[in-house]
Amino acid sequence: MKQNHRKRILVLRYRFIGDTILTVPFFRNLRRAEPDAHITWVMAPGSAEVVRGIPYVDEIIFWDPVTIHADSRGGHRTLSAKIAFIRGLRAHRYDKVYVLKRSFSSALIALFSGVPDRVGFDTEGRGLFLTKRVPYRPEQHEVLSFLDVLRADGIPVQDDYLEAWISDDEARQADELLLREGVAPEAGLLALHPFASYPEKSWPLEKYAEAATRLKQSEGLTPVIFGGGGDLELYNRFRDLFPEGTIDFVGKCNLRISMAVLKRCTVYIGNDSGVMHLAAAVGLPLVAIFGPTSPSRFGPWSAGARVVSNNFPCSPCRLKFFTECEPSPQGRPQCLESITVDDVCRELLDFGNIAAGYNHFQASKQGVGYADTI
Repeated sequence: MKQNHRKRILVLRYRFIGDTILTVPFFRNLRRAEPDAHITWVMAPGSAEVVRGIPYVDEIIFWDPVTIHADSRGGHRTLSAKIAFIRGLRAHRYDKVYVLKRSFSSALIALFSGVPDRVGFDTEGRGLFLTKRVPYRPEQHEVLSFLDVLRADGIPVQDDYLEAWISDDEARQADELLLREGVAPEAGLLALHPFASYPEKSWPLEKYAEAATRLKQSEGLTPVIFGGGGDLELYNRFRDLFPEGTIDFVGKCNLRISMAVLKRCTVYIGNDSGVMHLAAAVGLPLVAIFGPTSPSRFGPWSAGARVVSNNFPCSPCRLKFFTECEPSPQGRPQCLESITVDDVCRELLDFGNIAAGYNHFQASKQGVGYADTI
């Protein structure tokens, strides 16, 4: 390496806001080990908002091919656009690339970008394209898998907690939004996100409504419903089941303000979704409801979190709903239908003092060990 050359490091990890926030511990430990390096993160355009303000990355570059995922905008739709993107990476002359995506195509991008040192998971037969192959362990949480890549490269891992960065202006906007809804600053708020990318991953909305009613009556918590514009049609079918005074933010807040409102809440209940990971990242005590997917891999990464799951023999599944299992009489996955409102409320109330649950989470951010909570 030439004298006075600033090391350039590329990291490939794109798609999904949940995966994006789970990558933050990787970057924090990488930055600690490489304080003077120029670190570039390649991600999907729809994911960047959740890590706005991250201090561990110098540059974010968008990679946006056409995919089946909802956040795909097709910015790199054509072959010429893909070639131009890779040429742009080559021009930066990166010294090292960490390939945190496990796809074959992501390893090809690393190879064609001309990066001499390529570290990544040895999956999908792509090990030939990597200079350092890292075994992928599907039984462990994604946060730990990302950190395994650092360890395999000789980078020490000192901690593993999530983070999110909310600006003072965003916090002020969240406070003003709640005040307009008649919420006093000292009010206890129950955040609910009853939606998911696959409807079959969602606990029934009528059960969310029953839990909201019960917790408002017993704990004095005002329900706050979060969701995107695409969730509005479904929510409208169940809106009247929620208790009077429920605050409806479905389709009404952008992602950053939703994060700021989440930080203002007292406790959270939700499905396996990106918003669940955001709730964990902002330090919100939470209960996550899992059925078809694996909480050991994708559960909330937080000492202030609980998971409710009935651990059916077929869970986690391949998400090929009702070809591998029989639906409930209501046409839903049995693994979620079997979870009762009592199950969820009991888990939340087992936090004891809800504020103590939050303090426990904050105190636990001193070191590694969140895997014990899932």
